[in-house]
Amino acid sequence: MPPETVEVRRSSRRRRTVSAYRDGDKTIVLLPAWLSGEDADEWVSRMLDRLAAKERRRRPTDEALLERAKELSIKYLNGKPDPVSVRWVDNQHHRWGSCTPENGTIRISTRLKGLPEWVINYVIIHELVHLLVPSHGAAFWALVEQYPKAERARGFLEGFSAAANMAPEEC
Repeated sequence: MPPETVEVRRSSRRRRTVSAYRDGDKTIVLLPAWLSGEDADEWVSRMLDRLAAKERRRRPTDEALLERAKELSIKYLNGKPDPVSVRWVDNQHHRWGSCTPENGTIRISTRLKGLPEWVINYVIIHELVHLLVPSHGAAFWALVEQYPKAERARGFLEGFSAAANMAPEEC
């Protein structure tokens, strides 16, 4: 990947704010004219980091979701569930996620995008466990509880559902 092209524009009318945006394959950073070179460099770096983080939050990919599921499987479930596919879907209006144990596929509702990472991790772990245990019995919940924030995430999702007037359903 080629190095990022950054154009710094200074303005005497700009007094206190610094901003950045993408313009095609170039990033424009807008700075007040009075900023020193060292301060300007620091602000450019900060704004590039901010812009990159914003873009990552806005566009979580299916590939990133699969990688995340594999990492969670290793960390909390000894790598036993090995999903073949994990992807975002927008047709789940009453479930946070679903899976098909027979072929190792997991689907996560796009309604979760923008929620805290630990909540999304919980839903992924819930579905990973379903690859091993299809029912919601004691063995299932014992595995889900390996995730330290499982109870907190369930409470978050119940509250989120209530606030959105949705019936809190199992994943």
